[in-house]
Amino acid sequence: MPLATATARLAADAPNYVVALEAGRHALTGDEGPHAGGENRGPAPFDFVLSGLAACTAATLRMYMQRKTWPNATIGVEVSLHAEQDGTQFIRRGVTVEGVDEAQRARLAEICEKTPVTLFIKRGTRIDTTLSAA
Repeated sequence: MPLATATARLAADAPNYVVALEAGRHALTGDEGPHAGGENRGPAPFDFVLSGLAACTAATLRMYMQRKTWPNATIGVEVSLHAEQDGTQFIRRGVTVEGVDEAQRARLAEICEKTPVTLFIKRGTRIDTTLSAA
């Protein structure tokens, strides 16, 4: 049984790269920006990847704080994709949590490195692809 599912459908008459997506039971739209020939009607693929990392980070920190019975606090996560001169890509993640002390902040920094999506990205994942005619 899958842990998560998503589908994408790019209709023959769709404008360039406007993709109808379903993530679980949620309908989304993906697209590329004008710089890549799209119409910017939705996030680009890497935007979805980064959004997943940001959402997982914030939710995991909230779960951890709840388990420790720390007061709920506003959690902000900003992630961005970068490339080195040699083409090596990396993600920069900035996290802010209001109202925590130094020891709590240090522990939350450790937890950031253990979130499920963080570990998924860092370890890499095999992709098995099949292609068939409709």
